[in-house]
Formats: sequence, C-alpha cells, structure tokens
Amino acid sequence: MPLRTPLYDSHLAAGAKMVDFSGWEMPIHYGSQIEEHHVVRREAGMFDVSHMCALDLTGPQARDYLRFLLANDVAKLTVPGKALYSCMLDEGGGVIDDLIVYYLGPERYRIVVNAGTTEKDVMWMRGVLTRFDARLKVRRRRGSDAVAIIAAQGSDAHERRQSGVDAVAMIAVQGPQARERFWKAFPELRAATEGLAVFQAAEARFNDADWLVARTGYTGEDGFELTLPAGEAALVWYQLRGAGIKPCGLGSRDTLRLEAGMNLYGQDMDENISPYEAGLKWTVDLKDPERNFVGKAAIEGADARPPHNQFQGLLLLDRGVLRSHQKVVTPLGIGETTSGSFSPTLNQSIALARLPPGITLGSEVEVEIRDKRLKARVVKPVFVRNGKPFI
Repeated sequence: MPLRTPLYDSHLAAGAKMVDFSGWEMPIHYGSQIEEHHVVRREAGMFDVSHMCALDLTGPQARDYLRFLLANDVAKLTVPGKALYSCMLDEGGGVIDDLIVYYLGPERYRIVVNAGTTEKDVMWMRGVLTRFDARLKVRRRRGSDAVAIIAAQGSDAHERRQSGVDAVAMIAVQGPQARERFWKAFPELRAATEGLAVFQAAEARFNDADWLVARTGYTGEDGFELTLPAGEAALVWYQLRGAGIKPCGLGSRDTLRLEAGMNLYGQDMDENISPYEAGLKWTVDLKDPERNFVGKAAIEGADARPPHNQFQGLLLLDRGVLRSHQKVVTPLGIGETTSGSFSPTLNQSIALARLPPGITLGSEVEVEIRDKRLKARVVKPVFVRNGKPFI
C-alpha cells in the first residue's frame, strides 16, 4: 500500500489527481500541469515534498563523517544555515544519491535525501557511520514506512520510543513572488528569513515549534523550502493558499526542474554513473589532497577510467516530444537522452542527454523517436532560469 504524507487529505480536498510515486501517493496535478508550471515561473506555487526524507546528524565527529561520506566537502560550511549540494558515492564511484546537507552547528547537520532512495541511503549511511562518533536520526513519519525499521537498527531505545513524535513535513514555495507571499502568510518569520542568501537556511521558533526555512528549491526559481512539524502541515498549507500560493503537483515540478537543468536521480544518474558523467563534476571537491572520501579512488585514482560520455542539453528542432532513453545519433557515436519533455516556457521539446565525448555545443544531432530521426541542437544543460530562457 502506498504511503501518504501529512498533506494527503489536503490534496484530495483540492481536487488533486493522485499517483504512486516511489511508493507514495502524491499529487501529479490539480487540474492543469501546464498552468501549474506557468504559475511557478510567473508568480508562486507550492509543492508537498514531505515524501523526501530529512535526517538529523549530531555528534562530535559529525563533520568528519560527512567529509568521508560525501564527494563535496562540508568543511566549506562555516556559517550556520549554509547548505551544500553533493553526491553520495559508492566505492566504485557510482552515485548512490544526490542530497543537500545544511550546517546547523559544529556538531549538528540536517540532511535531505530523495524519497525513492531513502531505504538504501539510510542503510548505507549507517554502515559508514559505524566508524564515527555521531548519530543519525530519521525525521520522516514512520508508521508502516520501511525506513522505520532501517532507522531503528543501531539506534537507542529512546529514539525508538520517539518514533513519529518529531516527524516533519516539507513544503516548497517557489516562484518570483514566493518569498513575498510566504511573508504575507507568516509575517512573524520575515525578520528571520529576509536576509537569507541563496542556499542558506534559518532555524526559527514559531508557534512553539521548530522550523527550518531554506532558500533552496528544485525549479530554477527563487523561494523557500519549509521543514516543520508534520502535525502543523495542513494548517500551514491552508495559510499559504490564503496568501495566493497555488498548489502544484509533481508533473509541473518535473518540467520545471528539467528546464532548470537539474538532475533527477534514477534517470539522469544512478549507481552506474559517476558524477562526471552526470554533469556534476563541480560537486566533487578535491581541494584538500589529504581528504579521502568514499569513491574517490574510483574516479580520481591511478586506475580511474575516463568518463565515457558528456552531459549536455538537447533542443528539438523538428516537431515531436523528447523523452528519456531515446537514442541520439551523432557523428562521433551513439548517445542517449536521460530526461526529456515539452518545455512550457520555451514552447519546445528539450532533453538532458549523455553524448559521446567531443560533441560541441551548437552541433546538430538526430534523436530516434518512433522510428524517425528528428534533428536536435546540442546546448548547455540549462534551459530556463528565473523565468527566462537561458539558452
């Protein structure tokens, strides 16, 4: 049976079409995916992202643990609330997951991982944790969730008794008017959040509860991602709607992130792909030669294999729709689309793709769609940012 977020009833009341997404019943849209896409690009929309999993890491060796666990280096996080995007690699250099980590203090971090990878992520993270003096706590509602069992393994009795008591919900408010409308709904939080830089969060006490408000997102637009007690989610959702923020489903979230050139785990990367082959070399921090991390030898050691492809964008020139796993024919060999869809902002079909090395920007290639070869142009894998074409 699919799991449900604390906002499940709110979605039904708003007329959402629900689908199974990574084992969760989630809204795909509330009537029109295209309208929801445009409202985020032009005004403000909100997404229930409570299916993603928040984890709290605490302890004297929390920093050392993350420096070993992640390809990016948390040592660069020195300002409370500052966030870091990173891949978590296996020993072979493949991507187990991509995640965000927030620095909350010298011995305190918040980590957010993807919904569909939570169980394997927590198992992997706990396995690496055994050599460090730190503690990892799952903050997602457990119930019948399989991660409850995983999270309880190795945890103390108090943590098991607290199962579900301090679970959190997550709501993403995105768009050029997102912050102003959030402050309209919650003026008490303006002072704590107005000065946040992009990729920075603030802890706030509101209504006798702890919130984390982060200036992050997955749409290419400005806005906040809110983490708050699960029991308050429905009321907060209602107040945000009252401030003119439209509920949006996973359908528009996917076209928004694709336009922004943001990877989706399971499509654009997985354990068989290194961050270099997913366009994420910038997230691998090698500045400290003394730092070792899981997967480093496989991607940077003497025996590391060179990337077999490059990660680029495609803009379809003929009529048609790009999808994932379509063959791309180039003068230098065969490539493949990883994510593809119609772009409502550009009114044109776009895709992310892995192409043979040597293909240059501006080149024309052909994509096989329904036994036809359609022309496409190779572009940077970012199509739209802040509501404007980026190509």
